[in-house]
Amino acid sequence: MKSNIYILFLVVVFSFVGCKDTEKVPDPVELEISNVVADKWAEMTLRHLKAQQLKTPTYVSRSLGYIGLTMYESVVNGSIVYQSVAPQLNGLGTLPKPEKDKAYDWETSLNAGQAYIIKQMWQHAMATDNKRLDSLENAIYAERNLVVTDTATIGRSKRYGLSVAKAIYEWSKTDGGHLGYLTNFDPKYVFPRTTMNWTPPMNGQSSVLMPLHPHWGKNRTFTSTNSQLSIPEMIPYSDDKNSAFYKEFKEVYDIQLSLTQTQKEIANWWGDDPSETYAPPGHSYSLALQILRVKKPNLFTAAESFAKVGMSVADAFINCWKCKYTYHSIRPAAYIRKNIKGSFEQFWPEPPFPAFASGHATQASSAAEALISVYGDNVAFDDMTHVGRPKDIFRNVEYKKRSFTSISQTAIECGISRLYGGIHTSQDNEVGLAEGKKIGGNINALSWKK
Repeated sequence: MKSNIYILFLVVVFSFVGCKDTEKVPDPVELEISNVVADKWAEMTLRHLKAQQLKTPTYVSRSLGYIGLTMYESVVNGSIVYQSVAPQLNGLGTLPKPEKDKAYDWETSLNAGQAYIIKQMWQHAMATDNKRLDSLENAIYAERNLVVTDTATIGRSKRYGLSVAKAIYEWSKTDGGHLGYLTNFDPKYVFPRTTMNWTPPMNGQSSVLMPLHPHWGKNRTFTSTNSQLSIPEMIPYSDDKNSAFYKEFKEVYDIQLSLTQTQKEIANWWGDDPSETYAPPGHSYSLALQILRVKKPNLFTAAESFAKVGMSVADAFINCWKCKYTYHSIRPAAYIRKNIKGSFEQFWPEPPFPAFASGHATQASSAAEALISVYGDNVAFDDMTHVGRPKDIFRNVEYKKRSFTSISQTAIECGISRLYGGIHTSQDNEVGLAEGKKIGGNINALSWKK
């Protein structure tokens, strides 16, 4: 059966490849530096994202790229194992360095950097949202002042974290996506309007009948290697019932006829509607936080994980959007209504952009690859991201925790959730998973360790 072949493909895609970094053993002092401040800021980042208006998966991914990178770069010079990746990134160059032979409190540096970069990424946030950021920043400063009694060290650390964040923010302004949440739709964008191409759906996730961020694929990636990846090939369009293209959509139709309750729960869990959640890349950042709480790494490894996940999902959306707006590929509902059954309705509402390849699968795969490089694949944990959300009465689905025994399972399940939702074909998901693995791999390939 094709579904069995599909699952086998997914397992092969996520066969674990060991980290190539030469392992260096941190000194005891480095190992003892707690990840608590990183944990608090990651949690606040997600809370802040969820509250924002006009957010899209594209812009959320970008913001997490810079937020995660800032976390890492604001502390990395306190490690004897890790090193700055800034000179290896696409046009960033060298960041400010700490003063030689001076003491620094790296939790304070991280605190200053996160407070600044989050506000810059979301400059039109509500005053109440920024008050929460200020409250956390001030609370952490108060805690650090109790631990580090030298006020000069605290002041120096704060200035350093802020200088790193400001340098990264200035670089971010030139990537093509600056304040992109203010320009989600381009009414002047001309896209092909044929029966074989995607068109904005009625009654979809968005009430705006225009394509979302059609130019996002032109943005600068964090690594030049990701900008150099070729656009994946797509099965040629065909209405022929014997064609490979038709069979892709027939599979979607058949699955929708007999969705199980478990499949519905998976579709809902990974739906991550930006109007109600912190969007798909935010879900990946949430996974990074939850795995951190299981593995309990030190501050520097925690910062590495958020930087890798953030930059991976950011580059994933750039590359995926380049692909989407190359093919302008039709989604299942329109094709099925034309060729299989005119009254077809999919389980999950259609998002406002073309199908191929799947953004969910691409970003989830890139994030999984990033996290595997830090923690290994065999990590058992519960994904609690949506626990506590009200029951979806319309679809009769409750939001129950999802349990996993490996990180790669999250990407596999995220990808197939779109097939269960009726908005992607297996091809969309398979290619997305394969491309995401490459993208996350290119982030991992940076020289993170000395």
